[in-house]
Amino acid sequence: MGLGSFKTACLAFVAIVVAGCAAEVQKPGFPQISFAHLQPISLNVARVEVENRYVSPAARPNVEHEFPVSPAAVAMNWGRDRLRAAGASGVARVVVRRASVVEVPLKRSEGVKGLFTRDQSERYDAVIDMMAEIRDEAGNVRVTVESTAKRSRTVSENISLIEREKVWFEMTEAMMSDLNMALENQMRIHMKAWIR
Repeated sequence: MGLGSFKTACLAFVAIVVAGCAAEVQKPGFPQISFAHLQPISLNVARVEVENRYVSPAARPNVEHEFPVSPAAVAMNWGRDRLRAAGASGVARVVVRRASVVEVPLKRSEGVKGLFTRDQSERYDAVIDMMAEIRDEAGNVRVTVESTAKRSRTVSENISLIEREKVWFEMTEAMMSDLNMALENQMRIHMKAWIR
């Protein structure tokens, strides 16, 4: 084996060892936020459609694309998990109109005080806005319900990435808990003629 081949083999071995080490240091996964454990709402429609109309800028100050679980995806899960088609005609449509999270930098202590102060460095302002409607076979909207959930959380300047992601996950979970209750309540009031 020539010197060049030996160097190549050594570099390949080092790359394999480094890759092996990196694979073992994976960040802990987050569970998918699901609503499948809840009793589905059966509607007198032929099908259920779920649509996401929110397009993330995928650039700061928006950070929803960095979340361990996408707020838009969780909102779509709600439509798929909670609504069931149990009729012969018509459509129930769930639309995610907004699922944004904006990072807002906060003012930090300056001078000597800044050396001894652990400030809150960022605030996250999150919004999930959803709508559900029923359309008849001709495509006419018969009834619409809508709800918006908001959360704001600040984080410390020394927060780790995994702790930050945990905050993001908790925000998403809390907003969807609010939306689940609000949308179900509205549906049971305004869509009761379609609930089976």
